[in-house]
Parts: sequence; structure tokens; C-alpha cells
Amino acid sequence: MKPQAATADAFASMQQALTQGWSKALESFQSAGMGGVSTPGMPMELPQFSLQPEKLQALQQQYVEEASELWRQGFTKPPAADKRFAAEAWGSNPVSAFSAAVYLLNARTLMGMAEAVEADPKTKARLRFAVEQWMAASAPSNSLAFNAEAQKRAIETQGESIAKGLQNLLKDVQQGHLSMTDESAFEVGRNVATTEGAVVFENELFQLLEYKPLTAKVYERPFLLVPPCINKFYILDLQPENSLIRYAVEQGHRVFVVSWRNPDESLREFTWDRYIEDAAIKAIHLAQEISGSKQINALGFCVGGTILSTALAVLAARGEHPVASVTLLTTLLDFSDTGILDIFIDEQMVQYREMQMGKGGLLPGGDLSSTFSFLRPNDLFWNYVVGNYLKGETPPPFDLLYWNSDATNLPGPFYAWYLRNTYLENKLRVPNALTVCGAKIDLGAIDAPVYLYGSREDHIVPIEGAYASTQLLKGKKRFVMGASGHIAGVINPPAKKKRSHWIREDGKLPASQAEWLKGATEHPGSWWTDWSNWLKGHAGKQIAAPKTYGKGSAYKASEPAPGRYVKARA
Repeated sequence: MKPQAATADAFASMQQALTQGWSKALESFQSAGMGGVSTPGMPMELPQFSLQPEKLQALQQQYVEEASELWRQGFTKPPAADKRFAAEAWGSNPVSAFSAAVYLLNARTLMGMAEAVEADPKTKARLRFAVEQWMAASAPSNSLAFNAEAQKRAIETQGESIAKGLQNLLKDVQQGHLSMTDESAFEVGRNVATTEGAVVFENELFQLLEYKPLTAKVYERPFLLVPPCINKFYILDLQPENSLIRYAVEQGHRVFVVSWRNPDESLREFTWDRYIEDAAIKAIHLAQEISGSKQINALGFCVGGTILSTALAVLAARGEHPVASVTLLTTLLDFSDTGILDIFIDEQMVQYREMQMGKGGLLPGGDLSSTFSFLRPNDLFWNYVVGNYLKGETPPPFDLLYWNSDATNLPGPFYAWYLRNTYLENKLRVPNALTVCGAKIDLGAIDAPVYLYGSREDHIVPIEGAYASTQLLKGKKRFVMGASGHIAGVINPPAKKKRSHWIREDGKLPASQAEWLKGATEHPGSWWTDWSNWLKGHAGKQIAAPKTYGKGSAYKASEPAPGRYVKARA
């Protein structure tokens, strides 16, 4: 056969392959539009949609041009900068390199289709999420047949990596979740959650921890921390060097922390009102009573901030103003902007949850954990599938990921109320729109100065959502933005000298975070020192540190911190 004819035949085959590839991409995209996508515990359905013919034609032309360029490169050029395909083995294996390059081309094309759809913002966001999930799952790096790096390791270890991968898979099946770290390296109370303290009260919902003073004197007003109940409190006390709890103790505060119980069937009928009355309000009153101080300082983190703010609004309606200051870290009070989580929330989904568990039941902790992982599927799911199972790696010890894997359940009625009244109907921001614990609540009635913190790259509480609280709360406010995300932005001790934070020195709080940022100044390092200086201004005079935990016989130490509630696994 003449060379010209061979080239022509090859090009014709390539054109046929391109046509088939385009057809498959289009078919996959259209099937997404006719069906739906769900993540564990979060049912979701996509509405039907269509593409404008001219936009579709432009995308097809671009697809063919980029695919033709792949052909001219000889299929051996390593893919574009993507850490999944960055290892040298991908570039030296033509089949793997080509599969990665074609995959990335299809991914770009499908995302282009998603962007070209004419629909409302929520529909487009759902579509983008569906495509991202599909593409993350279909990456050639997820398959031993195409993963050149995993193949190379199997050869170098004479199959040992494959055997180890199977062992890792069986272990994860037995434990019921994907390993993100070497969990055997950590134990709550031994090398995480180690700040010295004691349990001074407990009921069905929480244990109240009091921490041993590290200074000869403490501020007269105690400091109460309310963490999120969808996670365990020791994110605030991972290691001594990055513990916000220990830092507060070192600054001279008498520190109390709510340690939520990990719900079991005995709590299956517990409501939002029970969490407010019997936990948040109870903890506030306990801190007052044990310390003998009329007012306390309080901090809420994430959902803990929403719970704390609701409790303070209930108390305000009763004529009580127990806090001298409030700190809210990455907290939503106005749920107008909930970021990527908004794609899961609609009337159909909320009704499903209400029918399923609104009168009783438990939301398994694994459902929420899996959902949050799939918000960043490549980083928080497939990365570990490839490492653990295809490469036979044991993930290194990492305290934060150990905490992340320590899931908690939620009572169904609590969860259903929270979904409808915050994420779906956004009633918490509306004065007197909600009745909680028998009281009409108004966040504007909370009479206390507030320190508000938001993380710039937070995908759970977007920075705009965190900032929106400045427009609801009426007390004197200070807003600070930190770098990084939901956890890393918050857990940023000063000694590390990492990241930055932004403060607006003129104190102005315009309607939007974007406007606020125009007048803000970047400061290197942690926001903790700024917050600590602010908190000391509301802590009162210094008094001799208490010699014992609790108060008298009514509130005495019953067991060492971190207590047994936090050790219960979901």
C-alpha cells in the first residue's frame, strides 16, 4: 500500500473515531439531562434541557479541531497539567497518555456543553455538578487497565501493590468507609483532643467540658464554645500546637465546650427545639452558674454558630441577654448563598426527608460524610480510591482527615426542620418568622458585639454567606476574612505563620462582601491574634484561676476530658 493511501485510511479511521467520540459525549450529556444524579443521602433530579443548535455546532467544531491536534501529536504527548496524570509513567506509555488526553478533551467538551445550556442558575449548577461527578468517576486514572503509574508500581513490586490494594479494599469494606488516613495512628484522648479538662455536666444531648487553667489568673467572664453537631468538637482540639481550645486557655480564659452526643436510636425523635433548649441554652446557663458570672462570652462554629444564634434569639425573646460577646466562625444565618450545597435542596428533596425521618429516625453519619466528600470528588474520593486500591498505598497519618472520617449521626426531626427552615425557606433571617422553644425569634434582638469570621475559599459556607450575617445582627460588629477553606482557614494558629487575613480598619460593613473587600487590608498570618485581642476587651477583669473543676457538689468532675460522648462512633 502506498504511504499516501495508508495516511488517508488512517485519517479516515480517525475521523470515524472522532464522530463516535462526539456522539458518545453528546449521548452521555443528553442522558444526564433526562435523568438525575444523586450522592449518598441526598436524592437529586435534573430537569430536562436542550442546547441551541449554533452553540452545539461550535462545540463540535472545537472538539474536532482539538482531537485532530491530538492525532498530529502522535498520541504520545503527556496530558495537560492535571495531577492525576502528572507522573512520568503516563507520558512514557502511549496508550495511557492517549486515553488521558482523550478523557480531558471529553471533559472539556462536556463542561462546555453544560455552560452552553440556557437555564436558570440552579439548573445550570446542578448540570455542572452532574457532569463533574460523571467525569470524575470515568477518569482513566481510576482503572488499573489504563493507570500507567499503578501498572508500573505493580511491575516494580512484583504484584505486591495489587495484593496490598485488595487488602486495603477489604479493610475499608469491613469498616464501612474509605480510608483517607491511617486511622490506627490516632485515638481520641490519647493523641488528639488532649487538652486537660473534665466533664462537669451531662444530659442526653451533650457533655459540658471545662478545661484546666494554664494561667494564674483568668478573665471573670467564662468562654463557651458551641461546635457543630454534625461533626465532633475536637476539630478545635486536634493537637496542642493547632488547638483553638488550648489557645483560648493560654490567653487566660476559663473555657467550657459543648461535646455533642453521637445520636443513637434513643435520640431518633429529638427536634431542633430540643437541641436549642436542652443543649445550647442549658450550656449557656451552666457556664453562668458555674462561673458565677452574669454574662459569658460565646463562640459558635459552622452549624454550632447557627444553633448558638438561635438560642440567643430565644433568650432575647424571654428578656435574657446572657452574652457579653458572640464569635461566629464560618456560620450561616442568612441562607441566600449556600454555595454548591444549594443544588441538593428543593421542595421535593425536603419533602422526601420529612416523610422518611421527620417524625423519627436517624440520618447516618456516613451519608453526610459521603456527600461532603463528593463536593470535591477528585480530591476527597477518587484520589484515595486510586492510592489505596490501585497503588496499594497506606495513606499517611493526618489528624484532620482522621477527624473528618469520625462521622456523627443526626436525629431525623432535627435534620428535617433544619433543611426546610434554613436551606429551603431561609426563615431564620426574617424577624418573627420562626417559633423556636415557644418564642418568636429575631436575630436582631441579640444585644451583644459580634466577631464574624469567614474563609475566602469555603465551599460549605461561602464567604458571601458568612458576610451576610453583618446585615442581620444589630450589635457592634467586626468582620474578618481568612484565606483557605472551611477548616484550614479556621484552624490556623499564629505560630505557624501561614496564610493571611483581611480586615477593614474603617469598620464599615456595606451590603455586599465584594464591596467590603474593596476597603479591606491584607495582613499576613493568622486571624487568631486579632480575635484574641478583641475577645479580651469583652472578658472583664482578671481573677484568680479556679483550683477545681465545676462548682460544689452539683457540678463536679465526673470523668476526664474529652469525655466518653465524643468517643462513640457512628
